[in-house]
Amino acid sequence: MTDRPWAALRRRITAANAALKTAQPDTLKGFNLMHGQAMAAGALDPRTKELMAVALSVASRCDPCIAFHVPAALRHGATREQILETLSVAVMMGGGPSLMYAAHAIEALDEEVPPA
Repeated sequence: MTDRPWAALRRRITAANAALKTAQPDTLKGFNLMHGQAMAAGALDPRTKELMAVALSVASRCDPCIAFHVPAALRHGATREQILETLSVAVMMGGGPSLMYAAHAIEALDEEVPPA
Protein backbone atom coordinates (compact mmCIF):
# COMPACT_ATOMS: atom_id res chain seq x y z
CA MET A 1 0.00 0.00 0.00
CA THR A 2 1.57 3.28 -1.06
CA ASP A 3 -0.93 5.55 0.70
CA ARG A 4 -0.04 5.26 4.39
CA PRO A 5 -1.55 8.30 6.08
CA TRP A 6 -0.94 7.04 9.64
CA ALA A 7 2.74 6.40 8.94
CA ALA A 8 2.91 9.84 7.33
CA LEU A 9 1.34 11.36 10.46
CA ARG A 10 4.02 9.69 12.62
CA ARG A 11 6.76 11.12 10.39
CA ARG A 12 5.15 14.59 10.42
CA ILE A 13 4.80 14.67 14.22
CA THR A 14 8.35 13.39 14.74
CA ALA A 15 9.74 16.03 12.38
CA ALA A 16 7.68 18.82 13.94
CA ASN A 17 8.76 17.85 17.45
CA ALA A 18 12.41 18.10 16.39
CA ALA A 19 12.09 21.87 16.87
CA LEU A 20 10.93 21.36 20.45
CA LYS A 21 13.76 18.88 21.03
CA THR A 22 16.25 21.52 19.86
CA ALA A 23 14.69 24.39 21.80
CA GLN A 24 13.78 22.44 24.96
CA PRO A 25 15.93 19.30 25.05
CA ASP A 26 15.28 18.60 28.73
CA THR A 27 11.52 18.45 28.10
CA LEU A 28 11.97 15.72 25.49
CA LYS A 29 14.55 13.89 27.60
CA GLY A 30 12.13 13.92 30.52
CA PHE A 31 9.23 12.72 28.42
CA ASN A 32 11.31 9.97 26.82
CA LEU A 33 12.55 8.84 30.24
CA MET A 34 8.99 8.74 31.58
CA HIS A 35 7.80 6.89 28.47
CA GLY A 36 10.56 4.31 28.77
CA GLN A 37 9.86 3.71 32.44
CA ALA A 38 6.09 3.55 32.02
CA MET A 39 6.25 1.13 29.09
CA ALA A 40 8.97 -1.17 30.47
CA ALA A 41 8.09 -4.69 31.50
CA GLY A 42 7.01 -4.97 35.10
CA ALA A 43 3.83 -6.29 36.66
CA LEU A 44 2.30 -5.60 33.22
CA ASP A 45 4.01 -6.63 30.00
CA PRO A 46 4.70 -4.04 27.26
CA ARG A 47 1.96 -5.48 25.01
CA THR A 48 -0.67 -4.89 27.70
CA LYS A 49 0.67 -1.40 28.30
CA GLU A 50 0.51 -0.57 24.58
CA LEU A 51 -3.08 -1.86 24.42
CA MET A 52 -3.87 0.45 27.33
CA ALA A 53 -2.22 3.29 25.43
CA VAL A 54 -4.38 2.50 22.38
CA ALA A 55 -7.52 2.67 24.53
CA LEU A 56 -6.43 5.95 26.11
CA SER A 57 -5.49 7.37 22.70
CA VAL A 58 -9.04 6.69 21.51
CA ALA A 59 -10.63 8.00 24.71
CA SER A 60 -8.58 11.20 24.59
CA ARG A 61 -9.22 11.64 20.85
CA CYS A 62 -5.53 11.88 19.96
CA ASP A 63 -4.83 10.95 16.34
CA PRO A 64 -1.04 11.19 16.70
CA CYS A 65 -1.23 8.93 19.78
CA ILE A 66 -3.26 6.41 17.75
CA ALA A 67 -0.68 6.64 14.96
CA PHE A 68 2.14 5.74 17.36
CA HIS A 69 0.49 3.26 19.73
CA VAL A 70 -1.37 0.97 17.29
CA PRO A 71 1.84 -0.10 15.52
CA ALA A 72 3.68 -0.24 18.86
CA ALA A 73 1.04 -2.64 20.20
CA LEU A 74 1.54 -4.80 17.11
CA ARG A 75 5.34 -4.73 17.53
CA HIS A 76 4.86 -5.96 21.09
CA GLY A 77 2.83 -8.92 19.86
CA ALA A 78 -0.76 -7.67 20.06
CA THR A 79 -3.07 -9.30 17.57
CA ARG A 80 -5.68 -7.58 15.45
CA GLU A 81 -8.35 -9.22 17.61
CA GLN A 82 -6.76 -7.92 20.82
CA ILE A 83 -6.66 -4.39 19.44
CA LEU A 84 -10.29 -4.60 18.32
CA GLU A 85 -11.30 -5.90 21.77
CA THR A 86 -9.36 -3.03 23.35
CA LEU A 87 -11.35 -0.64 21.19
CA SER A 88 -14.57 -2.19 22.49
CA VAL A 89 -13.54 -1.35 26.03
CA ALA A 90 -12.58 2.19 25.01
CA VAL A 91 -15.99 2.66 23.38
CA MET A 92 -17.79 1.23 26.41
CA MET A 93 -15.97 3.69 28.67
CA GLY A 94 -16.06 6.70 26.34
CA GLY A 95 -19.35 6.37 24.49
CA GLY A 96 -20.05 7.96 21.12
CA PRO A 97 -16.91 10.11 20.87
CA SER A 98 -14.74 7.07 21.51
CA LEU A 99 -16.71 5.13 18.91
CA MET A 100 -15.83 7.80 16.36
CA TYR A 101 -12.14 7.66 17.30
CA ALA A 102 -12.15 3.86 17.34
CA ALA A 103 -12.70 4.18 13.59
CA HIS A 104 -9.41 6.11 13.38
CA ALA A 105 -7.63 3.33 15.28
CA ILE A 106 -9.14 0.74 12.93
CA GLU A 107 -7.84 2.72 9.95
CA ALA A 108 -4.36 2.74 11.52
CA LEU A 109 -4.65 -0.98 12.25
CA ASP A 110 -5.76 -1.73 8.68
CA GLU A 111 -2.75 0.22 7.40
CA GLU A 112 -0.42 -2.02 9.42
CA VAL A 113 -2.32 -5.31 9.15
CA PRO A 114 -4.88 -5.35 6.35
CA PRO A 115 -8.07 -7.22 7.28
CA ALA A 116 -8.26 -10.80 6.07
